[in-house]
Amino acid sequence: MQTCTHLDQVRDVTPGTHGCEECLKMGDIWVHLRLCLECGHVGCCDSSKNKHATKHFHHTQHPIMKSFEPGENWGWCYVDQVSLDFA
Repeated sequence: MQTCTHLDQVRDVTPGTHGCEECLKMGDIWVHLRLCLECGHVGCCDSSKNKHATKHFHHTQHPIMKSFEPGENWGWCYVDQVSLDFA
């Protein structure tokens, strides 16, 4: 079973917005939100047409995001391609 080797990069972050930062600027919509656990960027998920959370990873190389949906405690490491449990 593969594990995440980037947990040391998780920070105590404050979300930059309450919606997808880029979609809000564009006046667009999203499906679900993801929170970067290194800088607090809020981006839309890969089910959203703009996929801003993944684009944020490709631009910054910040490896770990967490669902920013109420009641969800899971995350994802883009580098190691593994799910994380933040419960």
